[in-house]
Amino acid sequence: MLTAGEVAGLIAATGWIVLVCVLVMVLVRLTRLLTETTRAVSDLSSRVAPLLDDVSVTVNETNRQLVAVEAITKDVKEISGHAAKLSAVTQTIFTGPLIKVSSLGYGVRRAVEARRTGRARGIGRRP
Repeated sequence: MLTAGEVAGLIAATGWIVLVCVLVMVLVRLTRLLTETTRAVSDLSSRVAPLLDDVSVTVNETNRQLVAVEAITKDVKEISGHAAKLSAVTQTIFTGPLIKVSSLGYGVRRAVEARRTGRARGIGRRP
């Protein structure tokens, strides 16, 4: 028979063996994980390089288009400024005389109406 010390040693050895087996399994899985991660990073970097080139081309084209749009916007702003000045000049030229003609027409119409109503009532006749 085994003594108590030998049984304790056997149990401790069995525990260590189980612990080592678990650690080996963990290390094997960790190795697989690292291998797959390395492959994924390699695939990703091979796919990212062309994407970055495409993005660079797109950004350069966008910058070129923005320069063109900026020039167009500047021209439109200049044209709208000229149109505003032309509108102000046109308003100044036509508004003053138009108001005077309108006022004259209104005054004439009131005078004609006043004469007509005055005759119909007999006002303004000489006895």
